[in-house]
Amino acid sequence: MSPADQTLQPERPGDPRAAGHSLAGSGGFVRSGKVRDLFEVDDRLLMVASDRLSAFDVVLPTPIPDKGRVLTGLSRFWFEETADLIPNHLLETDPADLPDGFTDAAGLRELRGRMMLCRRATVLPVEVIVRGYLAGSGWKDYLRSGAVCGIKLPAGLRESDRLPEPIFAPSTKAEVGHDENIDFDAMVDLVGSELAEKVRDVALQLYQRGAHIAEEAGILLADTKFELGTALDTGELILIDEVLTPDSSRFWDASDYEPGRAQDSFDKQPVRDWLETQAWDKTYPGPELPAEIVADTRRRYVTAFERITGASFERYLQEDVIAP
Repeated sequence: MSPADQTLQPERPGDPRAAGHSLAGSGGFVRSGKVRDLFEVDDRLLMVASDRLSAFDVVLPTPIPDKGRVLTGLSRFWFEETADLIPNHLLETDPADLPDGFTDAAGLRELRGRMMLCRRATVLPVEVIVRGYLAGSGWKDYLRSGAVCGIKLPAGLRESDRLPEPIFAPSTKAEVGHDENIDFDAMVDLVGSELAEKVRDVALQLYQRGAHIAEEAGILLADTKFELGTALDTGELILIDEVLTPDSSRFWDASDYEPGRAQDSFDKQPVRDWLETQAWDKTYPGPELPAEIVADTRRRYVTAFERITGASFERYLQEDVIAP
């Protein structure tokens, strides 16, 4: 799982991650991250995506309704769409597959559409990022050096320009503070050349697959972060955590795309924009979000789900299936 989900636990009074919910009394609790709660289930790991939202590295007190189900539903879709490229950690998604007595009836209802029962893995100590467009920290690196993660790019590129070809742009996993972009040689130092090359190759293949499917839906995949690890049961490299969601990716509407400026994204951008207008120092605790910001953010997440999968989110909520 991601480093946040492995190491962060609710420590402050009033921290949204410490709030009780219907799974609070379930057995096997491991820890809570910014978004996910983890539980041990025999030799497997149960990941539960909450509706929590973080901004500027702070978990905000206001949830985004059904956000966790969007993340889980999209990840389920992408795990199936990419299974021919790399194995993944997903085993089951039905609460009925949990051991008897794991949680009560309310807990089972809470898990519908949110849970992934997974193979366990040792997570790679790098963020596996692929960039297809010049945005975010990649744009800042380019302005400073004309390169991204040591990869020299053509002169004269504009913010949000499509890159000549997607680039593999790993970063560190910072225990405290922000991740830092690194070049491929630095990744080799961390994981070895054979594994680094394998990760780079499969990450670029995953990006190409995701970008193609998203573009057919009128959505541009600007960049994305994958989590990979080695399976504890077989030792093979597998895809883990969430995949190609609004939390791990930068999705743009192709119809609004205009290079030379920042683009609007299908993610929590309304929250970040609103927070920038507030007298808040970007430290814990964050402010409560207005209802209209919550509604706009939920709409963006749901729109991403429906356009990318071609499925009805309402049906996903009702039946726990990804289908029109």
